Amino acid sequence: MASRRKKRGKHGGGGVKMDMAAMLDMAFQLLTFFILTFKPAPVEGEVRLRLPPPQPITQKAGQSAGNNAANNNPASGLETLVISAFAKPTGALGQMAIGESQIGSTSALDRRLSEILADPVASFEQVVIQVDNKLNYEGLMQVVDVCTRQKLANGEKLTKLSFIAAGEAP
Repeated sequence: MASRRKKRGKHGGGGVKMDMAAMLDMAFQLLTFFILTFKPAPVEGEVRLRLPPPQPITQKAGQSAGNNAANNNPASGLETLVISAFAKPTGALGQMAIGESQIGSTSALDRRLSEILADPVASFEQVVIQVDNKLNYEGLMQVVDVCTRQKLANGEKLTKLSFIAAGEAP
């Protein structure tokens, strides 16, 4: 009788075999599902801007800011320096302008703002950045960085900035 028994090997048991093909198939299906359904968050520089309506930073003598509901242009009458920033078709920063003067680059904007704001005769009560709706956040921040580096004629840093959408009157 002893000769009829089959030898079961070293460890004495006939182990369980697992079919790895089914496990690999399931792993690849899950991997495919997660790759196809993954939606990464938008990059910060690609965010489209939605700007609030214009509000004056400083009050005009004899008026209170923002309390007059019939006033469609609350920034009118203030000494305002308007900087316009326009987008390229890709949403990146394109042309800029100070008033009606075209500016080609941020370095040119920096130089021109330094000249304007250093003049003690020109006293601006607010700086308004007029922004194209298609301009992405990164482009706007380039203009804001240039503006916040500026010094006024009295030596103080320029800190009063307002934003309006392009096409609105400052």
